[in-house]
Amino acid sequence: ELPAPLLDDTHRNDVGEEATVVKPEDVQDSMKIAWRYQNLPKVETSPTTSTKFGHYYDVSKTMSPELFQSIKWHSFYLPEELSLQPKMKTRNMNSAYIRLLESIQRIIYQEGFDGSDSQKKQKNILRIGIQSLGSMLWGDDICSSDTPEDIHSLTKFLYVLRGLLRKSLSACIITVPAYLIQNKAIMERVTNLSDMVVGLESFIGSERETNPLYKDYHGLVHVHQIPRLNSLICDVSDTKDLAFRLKRKLFTIERLHLPPDLSDTVSRASKQDLAESAKLLSSGCGAMAIGKKHLDF
Repeated sequence: ELPAPLLDDTHRNDVGEEATVVKPEDVQDSMKIAWRYQNLPKVETSPTTSTKFGHYYDVSKTMSPELFQSIKWHSFYLPEELSLQPKMKTRNMNSAYIRLLESIQRIIYQEGFDGSDSQKKQKNILRIGIQSLGSMLWGDDICSSDTPEDIHSLTKFLYVLRGLLRKSLSACIITVPAYLIQNKAIMERVTNLSDMVVGLESFIGSERETNPLYKDYHGLVHVHQIPRLNSLICDVSDTKDLAFRLKRKLFTIERLHLPPDLSDTVSRASKQDLAESAKLLSSGCGAMAIGKKHLDF
């Protein structure tokens, strides 16, 4: 179910929604502004630059089996691992986390991602993806109750995994069901042990789903922490409010732009309050409207 990648440079034209059509009347209007701003959009919604960066995927299509089979990949399925060896009891960490760490370590050293044979072949990066870490799928009891049996199992796993990543040519992305973990102390430890933490808040099932202010978006993006490797401080982004929406072929993250308030009722003081405020103003600038609303200028 992975989305199909767009491998050519015409990704914007292939998507269709990103392509812009220049009308004849726009050509005349383009001469009225400075030439530097002619090609810029009217509202800059993307937090990144307009140049192509990274990879693009078409969410309306799935990856072809030929492309998927041509890529070298490894999988870790916990029921299969448990069927090969009996479940072991340890006091330090969950047995599922130990097996996962052993599998990652074995791939790092066997495939040469530790940098030992970097001169023999071209360097590459091991990309690791772990889904729903800390849930019952991994045999962890953090989400089941407020007082789990092993409250430090998840943080120990992240600490050891962090050491493996720093000593190898690898990167890892982990999804954690934060809405199920009720202990805030555990989530703070998970955040401290991560280089970058991003949260997704969906509007489905919430009051914002029917709010007309958020009708153009499907959820919010919260940037809790950004990388600060080998540094005491981190770069602070100028964009705080981000939102995501799923288009016909793209999953986009944009700056949150709320529409203007065009309601019929305007929050202004009544005529009686304005008349009383005028009387106070007539007595001098030193008069104070005690118990009344703010003066309307």
